[in-house]
Amino acid sequence: MACLEASPPLDLRATGQPRGRKLPPWRFSLPSSSSCKPCTLVSRQLPICNAQSYADELWVAAPQSPASVRSRLLAAEWEEAKAVLSLFLRQKGLRSTLAARIVNKSDGFIEHLVSKLQIAYRSRYAEGRELSTPEIRDALLPYLEALSKEHGDSLVEVVENFADPFSMERETLSSSMVLTPTSSNKHKAVARISTPTSGGALPELVRYLLDLGMDHEEIKNIVLKFPAFAYYNVERKIKPLVELLLDLGVPRSSIPGIIKKRPQLCGISMSDNLKPMMAYLENIGVDRAQWSKVITRFPAFLTYSRNKVETTVSFLTELGVSKKNIGKILTRCPHLMSYSVDDNLRPTAEYFRSIGADAASLIQKSPQAFGLNVEAKLKPITEFFLAREFSIEEIGIMANRFGIIHTLSLKENLLPKYEFFLTMEYPRCELVKFPQYFGYSLEQRIKPRYARMTGSGVRLILNQMLSVSDARFEEILEKKRTGV
Repeated sequence: MACLEASPPLDLRATGQPRGRKLPPWRFSLPSSSSCKPCTLVSRQLPICNAQSYADELWVAAPQSPASVRSRLLAAEWEEAKAVLSLFLRQKGLRSTLAARIVNKSDGFIEHLVSKLQIAYRSRYAEGRELSTPEIRDALLPYLEALSKEHGDSLVEVVENFADPFSMERETLSSSMVLTPTSSNKHKAVARISTPTSGGALPELVRYLLDLGMDHEEIKNIVLKFPAFAYYNVERKIKPLVELLLDLGVPRSSIPGIIKKRPQLCGISMSDNLKPMMAYLENIGVDRAQWSKVITRFPAFLTYSRNKVETTVSFLTELGVSKKNIGKILTRCPHLMSYSVDDNLRPTAEYFRSIGADAASLIQKSPQAFGLNVEAKLKPITEFFLAREFSIEEIGIMANRFGIIHTLSLKENLLPKYEFFLTMEYPRCELVKFPQYFGYSLEQRIKPRYARMTGSGVRLILNQMLSVSDARFEEILEKKRTGV
């Protein structure tokens, strides 16, 4: 834009910002020019990203919607932006607890994300219309990905140290553009569901949820987790979802749990998002009769955008999974949809191929393995076996035969079971033939069966010793002992 010009780098000491932070030294200022149309400038330090220019995006037309509607929308989008950032950080390999800590102390960056939503959907805000979860993700995830590519390992530092607007600049903003702090949003939302109407009755939302089987504390916890929920209209938002879930066979008693896990589900348009998405998923093989189990197990399944779902399906097809089996995978493990193709699925598939495993077969046997970080989880398992003189080919065979082997804990599973395996004096090839050994309980299955076998004076291969029922195990021992 012609009226934008760069000002010199900021002196952080003069602004009172903590020294030592590596903040990008760049900002935009608004020169006095009569040629500039009236705009509200969201002025803040921004990380430079070569992927695109964000200068134009800092210009926000003065909002026209009523203050009460705007406040409600900002409360909702604030929580949604936090959820998207948390999801993105987890997709980058961070533990859930670490991602949550980063998000909770990054209010400046969250505010920036919300301002981007206001820009991307300014016409929606002017009409006072809510954004759906897929729309919010579609707006924010590409931006976060661009920042990640530009800043690499320093992305977390950029997020945590993203500067708040300076006090003088804040005073120049329209008061309607200053976001209410998260704690204030939560207090207002809780007050809304706790305050009786003028006639002394409980709010309609509370009455409906109580009738559905929730208690006051559960409703309060939902609102604390997702303040926008307190503003959802019962007739337009909550009831249609409840009726859909009942039609799909979800027991009425399970619906409160679904709403508690994913209250954002109530905010998704039934006609524009939910039903078209379900039709698409059924077309690729998701079993309609299993919707009840799928949604109960993973309520977020239906909150993903069509683009995200199609990208995942396209990858599975590229991997060699048939359309029929794609539906089976998503029915059995809907969590797969939460994994990023570029950050989780593709790197994991490539890694499994590198050790000689069949990635297409593995994702059908153990889809949960594709949500694990290659460096932090998969490679240490491979290195564990390499250090014990297993070849890379043998490790690939073991992965093909026992798909979840790379999901097991080194400390609590593989190490103690391998150490006991050594005491049994079996050749190493027994583990290559039967890696399912690591799936049995050491104390309840392996040790008792081994003690019974040695006590009988016979020797069985691992498969015979562990995989059969107790009755069949005794039959085999008797035959071995008597030679019959």
